[in-house]
Amino acid sequence: MGLDKILAISGKPGLYKLITQTRGGFVAESLIDNKRLSVSIRQNVSILSEIAIYTLTEEVPLRQVFLNISKKENGKQTSVAAKESKDKLEEYFFDVLPDYDEDRVYASDIKKVIQWYNLLQKQDLLDLLDEEKASKVSEEEE
Repeated sequence: MGLDKILAISGKPGLYKLITQTRGGFVAESLIDNKRLSVSIRQNVSILSEIAIYTLTEEVPLRQVFLNISKKENGKQTSVAAKESKDKLEEYFFDVLPDYDEDRVYASDIKKVIQWYNLLQKQDLLDLLDEEKASKVSEEEE
């Protein structure tokens, strides 16, 4: 399972793991409390592997941002909480992604990235970030 099976559902807290598809949408399981819910095709859903962060030169995949955070924190939880002040969040994000576009990446986006990273770290899902490991695990599952 790679980041292409991890979802952010608009209006719902945290992240979700894609379980199966249904006729009118799909079933997802919360990474926070393992509760399952049925998600309609009409709901706004983002797949983590499709999300990117704007920089001054290009768009950096979220996977790469998570890898940068993981290197900075040695695979542990972030040293800054998602509820910190806007200035602290921006300062932290500059360490992680020095050329991120301040005009297009808001403090709320940084909060989400930090919350998502911490949730993936807590669930031991950071190894999904390494593409080689993720592809080997996917091959073994099939």
